[in-house]
Amino acid sequence: MLETLPLLQQTKFPSLSREGVTTLQVNLGYLCNQQCLHCHVNAGPKRTELMDKANIDAVLDYLRSVREGTTISTLDLTGGAPEMNPHFRYMVREARKLGVHVMDRCNLTILAEPGHEGLGEFLATQQVEVVASMPCYQKENVDDQRGKGVYDASIRGLQRLNRLGYGKSDSGLVLNLVYNPGGPFLPPGQGALEADYKQQLRTEHGIEFNQLLTLANMPIQRFGSTLISRGQFDEYMALLTASHSDANLATVMCRSLLSVDWQGYVYDCDFNQMLKLPITRQAAGPAPFAEKGKTHLSDLLGVDLAGEPIVVSGHCYGCTAGQGSSCGGALS
Repeated sequence: MLETLPLLQQTKFPSLSREGVTTLQVNLGYLCNQQCLHCHVNAGPKRTELMDKANIDAVLDYLRSVREGTTISTLDLTGGAPEMNPHFRYMVREARKLGVHVMDRCNLTILAEPGHEGLGEFLATQQVEVVASMPCYQKENVDDQRGKGVYDASIRGLQRLNRLGYGKSDSGLVLNLVYNPGGPFLPPGQGALEADYKQQLRTEHGIEFNQLLTLANMPIQRFGSTLISRGQFDEYMALLTASHSDANLATVMCRSLLSVDWQGYVYDCDFNQMLKLPITRQAAGPAPFAEKGKTHLSDLLGVDLAGEPIVVSGHCYGCTAGQGSSCGGALS
């Protein structure tokens, strides 16, 4: 795996500070039943990193401690395939008891994996929002990016979720799809692409969903390494920086999101987590913030993060290029 951080640090990005935290995004581990080319986590079937129950309880303790005093309202579960963590259902149940909205970043094929029987029904019962990877509505493009047979399995997964009420306008069960480009280029306009997705998936497969989220590919981990090996890294970075829009700085996800890795350590976003760039603190002071090294979520109980600086580097242009890109889709 070729490292991209030294190259990214050669590019300056505008400074940012946090407004507060409304979303806690938790990576439950890098184990996944797929191994996708664009994956910025480098997840796959051979990864063994999984959040243990002690750290899951630390997340729940943090949510309990801040529910009354802050605006945190969403728990965003990601991976790998987050559902492959043996404590996934426990975490969802406990978070829902707290009144927290839960999002599951699902690759769809996990719904049919042995050992995950009833997963769709569980998600529906807990009213979990499903954010599902679907990088194209055409079979060839999906299989090229995510592996042979993934498209057909994804379609079956979407149909299963539709039968449970997901994506139906009157069900309250939200099903959003995620598009990633198939190469080193920016996503097209989110609105127009969403219309194409809805028409094609409804016509060909009878599938309904709520919204399409377009995400740019980040020049880190597996995708970044591929760019370097193909001699495309500099060209892609030039595209991102040339397409930067200052207007997107106000709504980038790191201003309101806190990212937690599988060991419970905290980062400004999922991409910084993969680059091992932990949060920092501007003001001098004692613990809970370590002067050097990483900060554990349990050390942030009672800490107001508003106004603290966000760690930035060249990859951040992936979020501000064009229409912008975040875990919630386009920014503008």
